[in-house]
Amino acid sequence: LNVDGLLVYFPYDYIYPEQFLYMQELKRSLDAKGHCVLEMPSGTGKTVSLLSLIISYMQANPLHVTKMIYCSRTVPELEKVVEEMRGLIEYYTQETGEIPNFVGLALSSRKNMCVHPQVSQERDGKTVDGKCHQLTASFVRNRHKSNPNIPVCEFYEEFDSNGRNIPLAPGVYGLDDLREYGRKTGMCPYFLARHAINQAQVIVYSYYYLLDPKIAELVSKELPKQSVVVFDEAHNIDNVCVESMSVKITRKTIDRCNQNIEDLSKQIKRISLNIPMLERSHSFYSYAVYPILLNLTHIHFCVVFKSDYVVSESPPSFLKDCQAKVCIDRKPLRFCSERLSSLLRTLELADIKDYSSLSLVANFATLISTYTKGKSRSIMIEPIMNFSCLDATIAVKPIFDRFQTVVVTSGTLSPLDMYPKILDFQPVTMATFTMTLARPCICPMIVSKGNDQVAISSKFETREDIAVTRNYGNLLVEMVTIVPDGVVCFFTSYIYMETIVAAWYEQGIIDQIQKHKLLFIETQDAAETSLALLNYQKACENGRGAVLLSVARGKVSEGIDFDHHYGRAVIMFGVPYVYTQSRILKARLEYLRDQYQIRENDFLTFDAMRHAAQCVGRALRGKTDYGILIFADKRFSRADKRGKIPRWIQEHLTDNLCNLSIDEAVQVAKRFLRQMAQPFSQKDQLGLSLLTLEQLQSEETQKKIENKIQHV
Repeated sequence: LNVDGLLVYFPYDYIYPEQFLYMQELKRSLDAKGHCVLEMPSGTGKTVSLLSLIISYMQANPLHVTKMIYCSRTVPELEKVVEEMRGLIEYYTQETGEIPNFVGLALSSRKNMCVHPQVSQERDGKTVDGKCHQLTASFVRNRHKSNPNIPVCEFYEEFDSNGRNIPLAPGVYGLDDLREYGRKTGMCPYFLARHAINQAQVIVYSYYYLLDPKIAELVSKELPKQSVVVFDEAHNIDNVCVESMSVKITRKTIDRCNQNIEDLSKQIKRISLNIPMLERSHSFYSYAVYPILLNLTHIHFCVVFKSDYVVSESPPSFLKDCQAKVCIDRKPLRFCSERLSSLLRTLELADIKDYSSLSLVANFATLISTYTKGKSRSIMIEPIMNFSCLDATIAVKPIFDRFQTVVVTSGTLSPLDMYPKILDFQPVTMATFTMTLARPCICPMIVSKGNDQVAISSKFETREDIAVTRNYGNLLVEMVTIVPDGVVCFFTSYIYMETIVAAWYEQGIIDQIQKHKLLFIETQDAAETSLALLNYQKACENGRGAVLLSVARGKVSEGIDFDHHYGRAVIMFGVPYVYTQSRILKARLEYLRDQYQIRENDFLTFDAMRHAAQCVGRALRGKTDYGILIFADKRFSRADKRGKIPRWIQEHLTDNLCNLSIDEAVQVAKRFLRQMAQPFSQKDQLGLSLLTLEQLQSEETQKKIENKIQHV
C-alpha cells in the first residue's frame, strides 16, 4: 500500500477509506516532526492503521523515528494493540520472506505480570508491590547471601544474573507471552520487560508510565527524542494529567502517618544503639528527613484539622504559612519524597506498603514545593487536604517538548480545537474523519419530550418532577419492547440513577421492563459491576435480552464495548455535566478562564458532550454492527450541544431526528430495525466502505473520499 510515497504493510485484503486518509494525516505529522490531533470513528480500525503506518515509517526511516510508545488506558485495550501488532508482523514476514529484527513489548504493573507462586496470588496491586519489594530489595538479597533461609525471589535472581545481558529474541510479547517466557526461563517478566524497553521498537503501556513523574522517572527516563508517542482513547487525557499530579490527604492519612513516624523513630533508635558507626550516617537523616516529616504532619494538624475554618490557598501561600509556623523552608521539602525512599532503604524496611500514608504526605510536600505558581489568597472552605493540579499541561508539556511527534487520537475528540488549548501545544495537523457506510447503521436521535408533551431533562430543577421520571421510564419500557438483545442506559450520576430507579419501582415501571428483559445495575463496587456485566452478557447470549443501567464516567462508560447484540440501543438519560459545586472544579474553571481564556460554560459543555459521545459510542464497534443512539434530554437539541457531538454521529443526526416525542422515537427505531434486518454481506460493502488496492488507487475513488476528512 502506497501512502504519499511510503510503502506501508497493511495486513488486510481490504481497507476502509477513512483508514487510508488517517494514515495520510499521520504520515504528514511524522514528516513535519510535529504533533497531531485526529478523531476517527469507533470500530474503523484505528489501531491497525496507526501500527501499520508508524512501523512502516520506522522501517523506512530508521534514523528519523527509532521508537513508538503506544499509551492505552486499560489492560484489555493494551492486549488488543499487542494482537494487532502480532498480526502485522506476521504479515510483514509473509510478504518479505524475512523475519524483521523487531521487538514489540507490553508493560503493565507487577500485579498483571508477576509469576512468583505466592506473590501472584494476591489481588491488590499495592500488596503485590510490597511483597515483591520484600523479596527483591538489595538489603534482603545481601542478607540472603549470609543466611540462605531468608527468602528471595528466584525469578528476580535469575533475571539479575542472566537477563540483563541476553536481549529478547525478535517478536511481539504481550503480558501472557512475557509471563510464559518468565516461567520457561525462570526470569521475572516484570523486570525483564522494564529492562527490555530500551531494546524494543514498540512499547505498549499505560498513560501513567509517561504522565506520572514518579513512575516515568523509573520506567521512561531513557526513551529517545526520536520517538513517536501515541495517546489512544485520549478524549480524557486532561483529566488523567490532572489526577496524576494531584494528592488528597484525609484525617485517616495523618493518623497513619503519625504511626509511621513513630515506627521510623523506633527503627532509627534501634539501629543507632546497635551500631555506633551508623549513628553518624543517620544524623543526616535525623536532620534532613525526620523532623521535616514530623513537622509536616504537625502543620496539617494545625492548619487543616484543628482550625475552625479551613482556607484554600496557592502553594506559595501554604509554604509561607509553613515557614512562619514551624520554620520549614521550601527547599528541603522538595526532596522530601526522595529522602524518605532513601531512609526506608537505609533502615532496610522491606514492607513499604505499611508506609504508604507517609509516602503520600512526603509526595504532597514534594509536589507543593516544586510547583509554586499562584497568588497568596484565601477563597473557600475545604475539610480535606487536597493538593489539586488545575493545569493538565504540567504533566503533558514535558512530553510534547521531549518527543518529536505526539499523536492524540480517539473516536470522541469533538471539538478538536479545545485540546491544543487545554494541553497548551501547537499541532501540525488537526482532522476529524467520517464513517463511510454502505448502509446507515447508526440511528442517533434526540428525544426531548414525553407523549404528554412534558419536556424531559436531567436539570436539577426537574429532578423531583414525577412527570419527567415517568417519561424517562416510558421511553425505556417502549425501547425494551421493540429492541432485540441488549439495551444500555447511562445516567448522569450514581445518586441520580438511584433516585430514578426508586421512583420507577414505585410507579411499577421496573416490573414492566422485566417482562421483556432482565435488569442489571452498575454500582460503585468493582466486583459487583463485573458480575452484573457477566450476567448481562449471558442474558444477551441466550436470547433472554437484558438492560444495563450504568453511569457516565463510570467503569462501563469508559472501558467496555457493547458490540453487536450486546448493545443494540444506548440511551443517555440527561446531559452528563460534572458536579459543578465541587470546589476543586471551581478552582480549575477559574484557572482555565484566567490562563487560557476558556469560558466556564464552554469547558463544562465540552466535558459533558465528550462523555455523552463516549457513552453512546460504546454501542457501535464496526461497520457490520448497528445501533440506536438516544440522547434523552431537550438540551441536546441546542446548537451549542449538538455542534459538539462527533462529526461521524452528527452526519446521521438530521433535523427531523432532533426534537422527538417518545412515540415518534419508537416509530423511527422500528423503521431502522426493519431496515437492519435485511440481509447484508461483505459484497454490499465492496467499492463503498471496503476498498481493494486497485479501487483505492483509482482517481474517482480518491476524489470521492477526500470529503470524508475535515481539517480544523
